[in-house]
Amino acid sequence: MAGANGRKAIFITGAASGIGAETARYFARKGWFCGLYDINETGLKSVAAEIGADACHLAKLDVTKRADWAAAMEGFGAATGGKMDVLFNNAGIGRHGWFEDVPPEDSDLVIDINVKGVINGVYAALPLLKATPGARIINTASTAGIVGAPQLAVYSASKWAVRGLTEALDAEFRDLGIRVTTLMPWFVDTPILEMGNKEGANVKMSDQMKENGAKVYPVSMAAEKVWEAAQGDDIYYMVGGDAEKARFMTRWLPGIVRKNIRKNVPARD
Repeated sequence: MAGANGRKAIFITGAASGIGAETARYFARKGWFCGLYDINETGLKSVAAEIGADACHLAKLDVTKRADWAAAMEGFGAATGGKMDVLFNNAGIGRHGWFEDVPPEDSDLVIDINVKGVINGVYAALPLLKATPGARIINTASTAGIVGAPQLAVYSASKWAVRGLTEALDAEFRDLGIRVTTLMPWFVDTPILEMGNKEGANVKMSDQMKENGAKVYPVSMAAEKVWEAAQGDDIYYMVGGDAEKARFMTRWLPGIVRKNIRKNVPARD
């Protein structure tokens, strides 16, 4: 098994694709040791082949299962000498569509992965984080965590929860020497844009985005922001100019934001 051998180490969930995979590539280039975790083992092996076996440790992880977290922490701790510089709670899913069209079981899964998965990660990683000077947690939220997004209602709720958890823990962990920050992307070119109202749906969120001409930012921009979040003093790290604009507008002109959202909800069929 590869070991960190004194290198800084980051534990990445959702590492088989999208922001997680690109973050692994970015941090590996910076000389970090990367823990790669996902339910998609084929994707993990592909990322590991790209960055090199000596730069990573990988294992299957279902973030909803505490037993999986315990096993992942045991393996990562063995590879890093019991330390973790960054926990990147990045795994997430979504469902896009009218609230009543999304099966309740799918909404449960969104909450289980996006919220409970993050909480499980903090519980599991805390011993390693406490043993590492200057450690921090980076939780992936979304611009949908500051602006309630129609047809993404439960996804938005999950990301608001992640944002609240982040703020609370950043204060609570002050005397532990652990910072807690959050990544807040606008639409980023990742597989999550292919979400439908249920698993296997033919109509995807990306189809509507193309119709509306929505801006999609490169995944490389998100990875660069994760790097900033691992070093910086802010609590929010917005990905994309539209995300920065949304943050500004919701802070200073929230009434206008809500009015525009209601106005631009697409007509029901």
